[in-house]
Amino acid sequence: MSDPYKVLIIDDEEPILRLLQKELSSPERIIVTASTAESARQNARQEHFDVIISDIRLPDGDGLELLTDFKDMDPDVEVILVTGHGNIDNAVEAIRCGAYDYITKPFRLDRVELLVDRAWQRCCLQRENRSYKHTQKDSTGAQLVGCSSSIKRIRFLIDKVAPTSVPVLITGESGAGKDVVARSVHLASTRSNKPLVVKNCATLQRELSRSELFGHTRGSFTGATENREGLMTFAHTGTLFLDEIGELPIEVQASLLRVLEAHTYRRVGEKEERTVDIRFLFATNRNLALEVEEGRFHEALFHRINVFNIHIPQLKDRREDVPLLVEFFLGKLSEQMGQRPYTVSERAMQCLLAYDWPGNVRELRNVLERSIILSENGTITRKCFPQEIADQSAADQEAGVLSLERMEREHISKALEFYNGNRQKTAQALGIGRKTLYRKIEKFHL
Repeated sequence: MSDPYKVLIIDDEEPILRLLQKELSSPERIIVTASTAESARQNARQEHFDVIISDIRLPDGDGLELLTDFKDMDPDVEVILVTGHGNIDNAVEAIRCGAYDYITKPFRLDRVELLVDRAWQRCCLQRENRSYKHTQKDSTGAQLVGCSSSIKRIRFLIDKVAPTSVPVLITGESGAGKDVVARSVHLASTRSNKPLVVKNCATLQRELSRSELFGHTRGSFTGATENREGLMTFAHTGTLFLDEIGELPIEVQASLLRVLEAHTYRRVGEKEERTVDIRFLFATNRNLALEVEEGRFHEALFHRINVFNIHIPQLKDRREDVPLLVEFFLGKLSEQMGQRPYTVSERAMQCLLAYDWPGNVRELRNVLERSIILSENGTITRKCFPQEIADQSAADQEAGVLSLERMEREHISKALEFYNGNRQKTAQALGIGRKTLYRKIEKFHL
């Protein structure tokens, strides 16, 4: 069952408030009431509402002014106005200004409930569309490929931490796959059907970073010509992944700490605090403990985000994953190009196994993409590689590098043993299809 949505009802007539609260309350809806414009504004600043029902005439304000205020706070909230027969012109004007619909007194309760449900559906659609550009679109990319002990350990940690709400700090060198781990945590969590908002802190402009994270109000600084929501709003109820957290300006770090500790924040230029429900994931290639010592990172924030750490080792320290990564990437690249899967010659694979991969998994993928262009008859050879990789072959043959077939046989055998012969689980762990696994079992006589 999905989470209940929130409805705010505003009317200065207490009997109407009690009636609507009683009739609209259900397991699918949370009803909050207010009898004045000011108390309604206060509620809207502190909570995210999905639908608002407001009388046009209130003792301390006007429903049309409230409509504008609510839309400034949350452009996706849907507002239904209640009016007497003598105020139809105002209601029509409200529709032009952004109200979802209006109802006249006396009203039918079944019509009110129908309007509320439709307004909620529209609110959901708008929020999905608005967060779409901030959300990772291809969830299939979140696939940890490999059978090394370090990858097994990372899978174990993801399974343990994903169902919780604990912040996760993912560390490792650039290109090691920190984003893949973050998406894996999100997809394995209870928020997997909610937005995953991704932001690389290195791309934040220092002077606008606070605004981009938290949003701002019109006129709060030069150039703020309109109210704007920040990433906190888009990630509400979902997951916010802040990549390269070490690049976040230190003057903004204290505000982020406040969100982690109190689950509240303020838009730039706004006095009232907003509550938010977000699962936080962080990643960095920096030594944050050293950054703290040198005064470049907030110490309290470091301790708050370092509750649960997942470290990804360099690719050169888990070379046994290279053949499986090669097969995975070639399968993906072949599919994108509409070609049959490419293969790698044994000598070419020896070069890949021998190379130290300073750019880690990202560099491996880029090399394979380049090699596909230079390959002939669907086979990637040494000649397809950059010189620094191709030159690895002879030296490493002398050093006793395992051949592709021996390497594959050893790791498939270990994986089968680890999963007690379960071929489906083994294929998933190796990042290959079951048919591919069956072919290799037959080929290697396992």
